[in-house]
Parts: sequence; structure tokens; C-alpha cells
Amino acid sequence: MIPERHASFLRNALEQLKQDPRIAGVAAGGSYLTQSMDEFSDLDVVIAVEPDGYDALLRERRKTADRLGPLLAAFTGEHVGEPRLLICLYGPLPGLLHVDLKFVSLPDLAVRVEDPAVLWERDGRVSAALRAGEARYPAPDIQWIEDRFWTWVHYAAAKIGRGELFEAIELLGFLRRRVLGPLALTASGAQPTGVRKVEASAPEFAHAMRATVASYSTGSCVAALRAAVELYCKLRARLARATVRLNPEAEAGAVAYLADIAARK
Repeated sequence: MIPERHASFLRNALEQLKQDPRIAGVAAGGSYLTQSMDEFSDLDVVIAVEPDGYDALLRERRKTADRLGPLLAAFTGEHVGEPRLLICLYGPLPGLLHVDLKFVSLPDLAVRVEDPAVLWERDGRVSAALRAGEARYPAPDIQWIEDRFWTWVHYAAAKIGRGELFEAIELLGFLRRRVLGPLALTASGAQPTGVRKVEASAPEFAHAMRATVASYSTGSCVAALRAAVELYCKLRARLARATVRLNPEAEAGAVAYLADIAARK
């Protein structure tokens, strides 16, 4: 089920990584686990490192990545909140391959969002480290969202009113990624990974989400923001527990403000 380009990279990478005694094992995550990889997939590779060699190997990770294939570009993952990650682009042209190399100290494997497939390990050490914890993917916090959503709606409406449509379009993308996508996937029984594969995993909501994609016009931005509000309320009604504290005053105010902006335009 793995494309040959990906399989070839993994075969070579494992042979190279086995030669470093600081590395306790290698695992794969992401679409590798669901056997849904295709030519467009990236590779999510977890490199488990012995604790006493971790700091040194982390400093040398670019050199490690360079040994795994023709490395065209690499940078660390602070922008996605994961400094242990090295995001790599391998050649040769035109068969480019995106590979995420995540360097993890062996004990830290206990804290994870998924159970990776162990590809190779020394003396069962990676499997033992995985058994020390349980995979837990963070669910959307509806209270956290509700406390912020109506302020975000007001902010987007204000940008529309001022004519800063690029700002409004960007915020609509943020709402899909941080609110609507995760909630839609959760409501559909799927992992709440932003908007990734929402078309396949939550088709009902993905169809409704299409209306939240705005073109560069005031009317389109207003309609998209209204669609985002409508979809959020629908998802909130399905998912929110009785303990979630709603803010009807903020909701009414933001919706009225959006209506006022729309009327002016």
C-alpha cells in the first residue's frame, strides 16, 4: 500500500539510521498507519533516541537527514509548535518527497497523539517505551472556542467594513482550521486534524463548509462569515455538553454587528 518512492526512501533511511548507536528505533505515523498513502502523501518518521545521546543528535539532525537521501531543503518545526521536528524535502527532481523527521527521546514516546508503527528497534526498546503511555489526540475544547468565537466574528466583520478583505479572508481560513474543521471531524467520529481530509471524513459538513470560502468581494466575505456562524452553531448544538457556558450577549452582538456591516455595503 506504500508508493515505491516512499518505500524506497524508508528502506534506505532505516539502513542509515541503524548505524547510529544513539538511535533506539524508528517508527512511522500519519497516513502510513491507515494505509491511505498515495503519491501526494508525506512521510511522518519518528526517530527514537537514547536519552544520553539525545541533545547531541538533536544538534546534528541536519547531518542525519542529509544521510537519508538527496536533501534539498530542511527546517525545524517551531512554527507548528514542534521544535523536535525537522521538515525535509528530498529529491531528485521531479520526484520530490516531503518527509517529517521527529527526533524523540525514548522516554518521551509515552506522551503522543497516535500509536506509530515500529519499523525497526533495538531490543524492543521502542515498543517498551510506547507501552509506558497511551496515545491521546487532543479533542477540541468547545468552551475555549465559545469564549473566543464571537470576538473573532466581530473582528472579521470589522475588517470587511473597513475594506480589508484579505484580512477577513485569512480569518475565515483560521476559523475553518481551528474551529469548523476540528468540530466537523469530531462530530463525524474522525480525528480532529484541522481541515485535513475533511472532505472524505466529514462530507456532510465539508459540503456546508464550502460556503465559508470567500472570494475577494465584500458580498462574498459577508456571506462566508454568515455561513461560518451558521455552521458553528450547528456543530455546537451537536457537540456541546450542558456544562459549556454560552455567551448569548456576545453572540447577539456579533451577529447584529455583521448584519449592520452587510446593510452598509
